[in-house]
Amino acid sequence: MVPREMQDKVPPHDLEAEQAALGSVLLDPDTISELIHIVKPDDFYNNNHKTIFTAMLSLYEKGQKIDLITLVDELRSLDTLNVIGGPAYLAKLSEIVPSSANITNYALIVQEHAKRRGVIKLAAKLTQQAHDLSIDINQLMDQVEEEMFALTHNREELGYRSMNEIVPQAMNTIMEIAKDPHHFEGIMSGFEDLDNLLNGFQKSSFVVVGARPNVGKTAFGLNIATHIALRSKIPAAFFSLEMPDLELMYRILASESRISSERFKKGMYKNKEEILKLTDVAGRIYEAPLHIIDRPGLKLLELRSLARRLKAEKNIGIIFIDYLGLLVHENSSLQRWEQFSDISRSLKALARELNIPIVALAQLRREAEGKNIPMLADLRDSGSIEQDADLILFLHREREIEKDIKDQSDFVPTDLYIAKNRNGQTGKITLMFFKSITRFETLEKSQ
Repeated sequence: MVPREMQDKVPPHDLEAEQAALGSVLLDPDTISELIHIVKPDDFYNNNHKTIFTAMLSLYEKGQKIDLITLVDELRSLDTLNVIGGPAYLAKLSEIVPSSANITNYALIVQEHAKRRGVIKLAAKLTQQAHDLSIDINQLMDQVEEEMFALTHNREELGYRSMNEIVPQAMNTIMEIAKDPHHFEGIMSGFEDLDNLLNGFQKSSFVVVGARPNVGKTAFGLNIATHIALRSKIPAAFFSLEMPDLELMYRILASESRISSERFKKGMYKNKEEILKLTDVAGRIYEAPLHIIDRPGLKLLELRSLARRLKAEKNIGIIFIDYLGLLVHENSSLQRWEQFSDISRSLKALARELNIPIVALAQLRREAEGKNIPMLADLRDSGSIEQDADLILFLHREREIEKDIKDQSDFVPTDLYIAKNRNGQTGKITLMFFKSITRFETLEKSQ
C-alpha cells in the first residue's frame, strides 16, 4: 500500500496483482488467453513484469506452451533473463498464487491501475496546454474528448502491431471468405452490384458520395442507412444539416412501404391494406437502431463530439453526413478551400479514430451537368476531398435524359460511378430512382 503522503507522487500500481497475474499463467498456461484479452504489456507498472509478459506473448504467438522452462529459455534468448531476476524470480511468481482461478480479477486490477496512470498522464499534459493561451479553447476541448475516448474505448489500438499479430488476423479473414464466397468484410449497402465491387463499406474508411442538386444524394444515403439499421441491425447515425428529421422519416416510410409520402401526408390511401402496410413498416422502423441528428449549422467540433458520444453510448457502426458543404468550420476567417481541407482531413481522422466508415454526401460543380461522366475535379470547394477519401461515388444523370423523363415517368435511370476506390475496383452501376417514394433500386429489382 502506498503511504497517503506519497499517493500524489507515486503512480497508481499494484505489484502483488501483477505478480499474481503472471504467476497464474505459470500455474495454468491456458489462462494466457484471458490475460491477453484484458491487459497489454504497457499496463504493467513494473518493467520486469512487462518484460516477462512480453516473453509470454512471444511464446503464445509461436504456439509454444508456457511453463517455467520455456519461459526461462525465451527470456534467455531475448537476453533479459538476468534483468528480471533470473529463474529464481520466475519460480517465486509461480509460488505466490495458490490457484489461477482468479486471474481475471488480477488482470482487471492491473488494467484499472494502468487506466488511472493514463488519466494522470493525460491530465498533466492537458493542464500544461490549458495554460498555453495560444491554443484555441475549442480545439483543446475537442482534444480532451478525443484523448479520453481513446483512453477508454480504443486501448487496443494504441501503440504498434507487429507482423506476427497482423498476419494471423489477415489469414483468418481470408479463410473465412474462402469458406463463404458471398462473405463480405465490410458493411453492406443493400445494392448487390455495388457491394460486389466494394466488398461493403470498410472500417475506418472515409466515403464521399457526390451529385448535383435534385439527383437524389440524400435519398441514396438514407436508403443505405435504413438498410443497414433495419436489415443488418447495425446501429447507424444520419447527420442531417439540411432537412428536418420528420421529413426524413416521411421519406423512410415512403421508401420502405412503397407508398408516396404525398399520399399518406394528405390521407389519400387507396385502400385499408395500404394503411396496414404503412403501420407494419412503421413498427419495424421503430425498432431499428437508426439515429437521426437534425442540426442545421452544425460545427465540425460539435459533429466530432456527437460522433464519439454515439459510438460510446450506441456503438454506432457507420455515420452519414448530409451534406459536406453545410458543415461549419470554427475558424470562419479561413478561406473556404482551407476550411474544406481541414474538414476533410478531420473526418478522415475521425473515421480511423472510431474505426467505422463515415459517408459524407457532397455537391458537384455545375460543370458536371454537361458531362457524360463526372470527374474527381468536379467535387466542389476542395481538392483535398479527393485526396483524403478512400472511396468516391458519383450519382449522375445526363440532363437530356432527365428532361425527357421528368414529366412523363415516376422512375428515372441514374448512373452510379465508382470514381475512386483505394481498396478495390472502380466502375459503373445503373440504378432506377423512384421519385414519388424517394427510393433507389437496382435494375433487376425495379423490374
